[in-house]
Amino acid sequence: MRVVIAEDLFLLREGLSSLLKQYGFEVAEAVDNGPDLLEALTVHQPDVAIVDVRLPPTHTDEGLRAALAARRRTPGLPILILSAHVEQLYARELLADQAGGVGYLLKDRVFTDEQFTDALYTVARGGTVMDPEVVAKLLAKRPSQMTRLSEREREVLALMAEGRSNSAIAQRLFITDKAVSKHCTSIFAKLNLPPDEDDNRRVLAVLAYLNS
Repeated sequence: MRVVIAEDLFLLREGLSSLLKQYGFEVAEAVDNGPDLLEALTVHQPDVAIVDVRLPPTHTDEGLRAALAARRRTPGLPILILSAHVEQLYARELLADQAGGVGYLLKDRVFTDEQFTDALYTVARGGTVMDPEVVAKLLAKRPSQMTRLSEREREVLALMAEGRSNSAIAQRLFITDKAVSKHCTSIFAKLNLPPDEDDNRRVLAVLAYLNS
């Protein structure tokens, strides 16, 4: 699997490259700034890209904006954001993209090699990977709409946005699959979102709502 890495810190960039090579990934290119990232994504069109939010030259949202620009050129280009920050505006735009193949992990919450490589494979296959803390911060931006939901519905929605299936949500909350299905139906009705049995589309629908 071919990977492009965008990380401005030398040690972290080299560390990611070494780790991925150990697990059989091919690092097509590792860059440290936004313009080089956009060029690398356009030229290599990797199976997945690992992108930090804040890159030179602005050190603001350069990485996310380059990722969005690359996906406009190549729809569905798999992007995994790996950052210490949750950038609200462009993150919602990226994660609401109906093409799928997106993820957002926080650097200090990636604890094992397996967790990280599993996330890369999921995004490369067109899936969605969300850190629960990222989900919580995005949901917190719409408190007035969220008050329509019960406490249990908010718990289900947060787990749904992480990409969990109904069965996985039921196991996590110690309730039945049927109860989860009823909560999902209620959530979509209250948020004016059509229910969809595909887990990835459900996540994208929630994020599209947050971006509206």
